[in-house]
Amino acid sequence: MNEKRVKEAEEVVVAVMPKQDLSWIPNLLKKRVCTTFVEDSFSNGGRCQCGATRDSHPSVALGDNFSTAIVSHWDSIQHSSEQPTDAYGELEFAGSGKRHSYFLRLSSTTVSSVVFDIMRQHWKLGQPNLVVSVVGGEGRSKVKSWVREVLRQGLVKAAQSTGAWIITSGLREGIGKCVGEAVRDHATAVSSVSLNKVVPIGIAPWGMVHNRQQLVDPEGSFPAKYFVQSTSRGTYSLDNNYKAFLLVDDGTEGRKGGEFGFRGRLEDYISRQRPAGSASIDIPVLNMLISGEVSMVEALEISLKNSMPWLVLAGSGGLANLVSDIVENVQSDPMCAFGGAEKEEGSPNIELRERITTKVKKHFPSEQDMDKLVDKVLSIYQKKDLISIYHAEGTDDFDTVMLKVLVQASKHRVSMTTNPYVDELKLAVTWNRVDIAKSELFSGNIDWKYEDLEESMTDALENNKPQFVRLFIDNGLNIVNYLTYGRLEGLYDSISKTSQAGMLLQYFLEERINESIDKTCRVSIYEVSLLLEDLLGEVCQPFYKSLLKVDAASTRRKALKRVCKTLKEECSYPQNMCKHPWLCLFLWAVLQNRGEMAILCWEMCGESVLTALGGCKILRELSKLETETDAKLPMKELATKFEFMAHDVFSTCYQTKSSYSYKLLIRKSNLWGDATCLKMAMAADARYFFSHDGVQSLLSQIWWGDMERGTELWKLVLTMIIPPLVYTNLIKFKKAENAEEVKSVMAPPPSATDCNYGETVFSFADIKHHSEGDHEDSNYIRRPTKAGTATSFRPKKFPFWVSRWKQFWYAPVTSFIGNVVTYFLFLFLYAYVLLVDFKPPPPEGPAVSEYVLYFWVFTIVCEEIRETFIVGNKMFCQRLMLYLQDVWNKFDVLAISLFIAGLCCRMFSWSFNMGRGILCMDYMVFTLRLIHIFAIHRQLGPKIIILGKMIKDAFFFLFFLAVWLSAYGVANQALLYQYDPSPDRAFRRVLYRPYLHIFGQIPVEEIDTGKNWDRDCTDNLTLINEGKEPCRDTSHNWLVVILLVIFLLVTNILLVNLLIATFSYTFSKVQERSDTYWKFQRYNLIVEYHSRPTLAPPFIILSHINLLIKRNLRKVPSTKIHRFALQLKGKDANKLVKWETFQKENFLTLESKKQRGTDSERLKRMTAKVDGIIKQVGEIRDVDRRLRALESDMEFCTSSLQWIMEALSQSSTVKSPKSHPTRKAVISASIEK
Repeated sequence: MNEKRVKEAEEVVVAVMPKQDLSWIPNLLKKRVCTTFVEDSFSNGGRCQCGATRDSHPSVALGDNFSTAIVSHWDSIQHSSEQPTDAYGELEFAGSGKRHSYFLRLSSTTVSSVVFDIMRQHWKLGQPNLVVSVVGGEGRSKVKSWVREVLRQGLVKAAQSTGAWIITSGLREGIGKCVGEAVRDHATAVSSVSLNKVVPIGIAPWGMVHNRQQLVDPEGSFPAKYFVQSTSRGTYSLDNNYKAFLLVDDGTEGRKGGEFGFRGRLEDYISRQRPAGSASIDIPVLNMLISGEVSMVEALEISLKNSMPWLVLAGSGGLANLVSDIVENVQSDPMCAFGGAEKEEGSPNIELRERITTKVKKHFPSEQDMDKLVDKVLSIYQKKDLISIYHAEGTDDFDTVMLKVLVQASKHRVSMTTNPYVDELKLAVTWNRVDIAKSELFSGNIDWKYEDLEESMTDALENNKPQFVRLFIDNGLNIVNYLTYGRLEGLYDSISKTSQAGMLLQYFLEERINESIDKTCRVSIYEVSLLLEDLLGEVCQPFYKSLLKVDAASTRRKALKRVCKTLKEECSYPQNMCKHPWLCLFLWAVLQNRGEMAILCWEMCGESVLTALGGCKILRELSKLETETDAKLPMKELATKFEFMAHDVFSTCYQTKSSYSYKLLIRKSNLWGDATCLKMAMAADARYFFSHDGVQSLLSQIWWGDMERGTELWKLVLTMIIPPLVYTNLIKFKKAENAEEVKSVMAPPPSATDCNYGETVFSFADIKHHSEGDHEDSNYIRRPTKAGTATSFRPKKFPFWVSRWKQFWYAPVTSFIGNVVTYFLFLFLYAYVLLVDFKPPPPEGPAVSEYVLYFWVFTIVCEEIRETFIVGNKMFCQRLMLYLQDVWNKFDVLAISLFIAGLCCRMFSWSFNMGRGILCMDYMVFTLRLIHIFAIHRQLGPKIIILGKMIKDAFFFLFFLAVWLSAYGVANQALLYQYDPSPDRAFRRVLYRPYLHIFGQIPVEEIDTGKNWDRDCTDNLTLINEGKEPCRDTSHNWLVVILLVIFLLVTNILLVNLLIATFSYTFSKVQERSDTYWKFQRYNLIVEYHSRPTLAPPFIILSHINLLIKRNLRKVPSTKIHRFALQLKGKDANKLVKWETFQKENFLTLESKKQRGTDSERLKRMTAKVDGIIKQVGEIRDVDRRLRALESDMEFCTSSLQWIMEALSQSSTVKSPKSHPTRKAVISASIEK
């Protein structure tokens, strides 16, 4: 019957919970009303045994006098009935100024699952990791000061660290009030409400609540205003420090204990639920007994029958002293194990009952029903394994004691595991108490196996507890064996659906579900691969697609069909171990913006510089997609942190060995799908990383090629004009070839280590060789043979005149100078055509110089087409969008479009002047293109960046200026001229003339009627309509003058000074970082001219023809897309990775030393030392107490033996003059001594 009722109630809750109104609550939850008046013998017939007066009972309860006459004891179930509850909703404590609390009046027989669902779903109370139920206390005056300190410093602190519910009576009396005050003090100390994890809940009898009629409203109270007052002896007010109140109604008034049954059932139900985000343990429930009356024995007995653990505060008084006495002393009595007749199995012996009776009489001498109380205490004693005693002078912290109590109790409730400490570890993980785990579980005394840590590792990962992950790794958990692809899919499936990464994964999953027949799919590696591909773009090859046998070059539609077919079959990859487990976990943590977890995985992962840049790239792409500011800012902060980490690690590498650090920047990574650090940093917009001297040094070497850095500009220009000068000593080239040859000849045979760590000079020729695969330079690379010895691999040797020619013309700086010189010639030719040789339309024109200009622009168009559509692997639209992302590419498109439009217009006589005007405007656009060319200059580059920022600021100034121009211009024109239908004059006077006012051109004669105006005008409307100039209107001249003064004041003083102040702020702000921005843009320019053909327009057409023959006829693949890429394999790659890892460890060690040197860390260490000293002092006190007890026992034994010896030394007829010593007398004597 009860099971059926529980199921029906749960179905009702599920059906009605989504509703916004609360009209369903009275239909689901009930109250209890006394229906039978059972006279209380002590009230002279005026009061029922339920506690209510005769007048307050309904007529039905007073009708059946015969039935009530034969009833001697009132029972809640038999003599009360359930009716719809009339008290529920929100509670506002008058004058407290706190958040509203929730309250609910319910029957004592209410199903606990229904109440728990309301608390979780409707009241939005977070799923607890721990429930502490505090019982006891007779009034605040009887609560000892040290007990209140335990509640404040122990209980509430432990509840905060674990995220716990604290359940008490919720009344302003005794322990309930002390707990409320402790929670209030803790909430005051916490910086924000969201950080307060303590949820106090009051479960009180409805009949004990003072002013309970203020809560009654059949339709619910939202909120009910409750006044806290000094109460009488029989009732108590609710405490305003509690979050929720469950007011249990058993039909009584002024009677305690009616809530114990429901409270026990609720705690038992909660103990069978799972904490938030954990699937390994149930919610631990701990009952805590402080002081207490005799009536609370029933609650203790009910809870122990449900196998609930109890923690008793010894010395707090009342029932707590009794329980601690019988648990400690009765059990330790040496006579318990000897003598006495044994009864039947399961029944206590007579001597045990006598000892417990003695203890009960000692603590409760005035109890009337002593036998019943002794029976209950005996029942409690049978469950003493679930009871733990807490002494205030103990050495362990309160939260540590709680953990041990719960673990000890769980060992009695569940079957024994292979490791008895596994449950304790699960609780520590659930509470996120890594300090307890380190001190109690991982101190070296326990042998942990992989199977013991596996489940807790999953909980730590899913619930973002990186300290436990590190702890498990340090204590025997092998991440390679742990992380399989199936488990990785489970981790991705646990990502919150409301996060940005979770929503994207669900979007890709829905695509697969629509394609597949199976509608119960979960997130797979395929969705993760798509997400990473969208975020990383073409920086690296796709992740995980090889596991699903998907071709990386296939379209998404084909890949989706292939994946659906693969996943329908029996897949073997979920059981396979991840190839790079720490990188997989790093990506998983970064996608969720989990900073500490991502940094931990980064520390464990290889290729730290590239991995940090990859995390920066992913986070910045996610922040662009995120719409919520609260979620976007942490992503940007973590991305910046990863960029700084990459910069600092690379700085450590560069300071150690610069040549290896250059390798680090351009090496293709197997971990990240052939990505390089430079390519990833460029995609991540890592400007601070590019500002590093090591990166700029490498870029300078690439920029100058094999020429010496700092070669004068005039030498380069002169050599370009007179090419044979390249074979002279006018330009100095690096002598890497000779040095390398000398080294190989003079040095002894190299070892394998020398081969892999040989000094590498990264010149432009080296990079050309590695990136293009062309053996065009004279350097060679030493490679180890299978036997381990080094052999010299030399590329094809060119003659001196060929190699020197290529060294000069293949350098990016040469290509840049050539483009600058030819671009100036192009502008000169363009200006000459416009100014001197712009002939009429055909057949008279165009001139030969203009045809040359057309061809020149044609070669520029060809280069733009090559740059846009030939380079790269993306689709046509994607390439076009990527091309248009650059502002200067937009300039190129605009310039070419205007030139084509002007060219078409100038060919016809009717549009000749329009075409000439368009070409003139286009010349300005081509000239402004010089700004980008000079961005490479060290002084001009930063200034160009500042200029761009100021142009953005000028747009805001122009907006305000346009508002004032239009406002003043329209008003001024309307006041000066009553009627002027000419649009041309209106436009000039409304906008153009006020704009000239700013620069001092004010036509005073026209505006001020006091001045003579010699312009021919008329007032004839007919002539005005024919275009004649209208005369001025002098009626509002005073207003025109005032408007002019205001306009000049606002524009010339306010707006202009605002613009100057804005420019000053922008300059000072950008100037600090302009060098960083310039270095980042310098990389773009170097990459651009490195990838460009050697010749400049218009001669670049020859290079285009050469490329066309190579790609289409000879089928030579393009290698320009692999910019600055160095492929290292085997030992070379392993040595470089190990060297980078070693430098990362040095960096982390240095950072750890800096962190330990901070004041906060010193304070933490000092606090830990003080806590250790206090703990040792407590242990010393405990040892001293034990020694005193042992000394008194020894004195008792000595006295007893002396008495026995004296008795035996005399005759049996002679009695000893001394009496047998007692323990009390011996202790008193020792104290006197």
